[in-house]
Amino acid sequence: MPTLVEAQKHHEAGISFGVANYYGDLQTKMLPSTDYHPMIGVSYKLFMTPQVGLRFGASYTTISGADSLSDIKAHYLRNLSFASRIIEAHAGVEYNFWPVDRVRSRISPYVFAGVGVFYSNPYTNNQNGDKVYLRPLSTEGQGLPAYPDRKVYSNINVSFPFGAGMKFLVNKTLVVSGEVGLRPTTTDYLDDVSKSYVNLDTLVKYKGMQAAKLSYRGNTASGWDGNYVTYTDKRGDSRSNDWMWFANITISIYFNSGGNSRTYWQTTCPRGRRSSSR
Repeated sequence: MPTLVEAQKHHEAGISFGVANYYGDLQTKMLPSTDYHPMIGVSYKLFMTPQVGLRFGASYTTISGADSLSDIKAHYLRNLSFASRIIEAHAGVEYNFWPVDRVRSRISPYVFAGVGVFYSNPYTNNQNGDKVYLRPLSTEGQGLPAYPDRKVYSNINVSFPFGAGMKFLVNKTLVVSGEVGLRPTTTDYLDDVSKSYVNLDTLVKYKGMQAAKLSYRGNTASGWDGNYVTYTDKRGDSRSNDWMWFANITISIYFNSGGNSRTYWQTTCPRGRRSSSR
């Protein structure tokens, strides 16, 4: 009977702390040495069995990138930079390789996969150090009549979280887990960079001088050769979309469908202690 009780579905609700980074046009290494930012999140998991469950969560972080930190000369001379706050909500499935409950196992590796929706809004600092949001400036001609094939990108996009972790049931109610989750996305504009440059005079005409100055910043990089760009010059790489990834520790409360305390006292405590509590 205790085993049957413990095998019922259980819940985990927790809070996560960790770091985040991104992979894209301004960061070409999946494990870079710079631009890590703190992340925080909340999660809720409903396990139909000790091994298989549904997971839901939300997270908040910042991602960033700067060509000035790149060891690729062409990127260094491009001299672009960005940062963006990320707010994500996600849902998915989690599988524990070993059943996690108080009777059978208190530790297990696990994998997960799912889908998420997130908000991003890339910005940079202009020549005066002021914060400027990049999407309204159409730095690659998005939404301008001269470039009808370039649509304004959305601030809300889809991610596909997947990854793995290790889970520890510390005592009857506390779960500590560490995980790494990768997130391919449906946008190539997390960093406001994707395709080629556009005519700077056209940008000035429709969006003003600041748009042109933030679209092309090569003339402010050391080593600039005095040449300006044309429409055919490459600005980013549109062959693949941008990624994000999180690495975090989650502290959760473990409770089954009937609550923890009664089940715990009835199935694990010595008879004398149970009697004294009546």
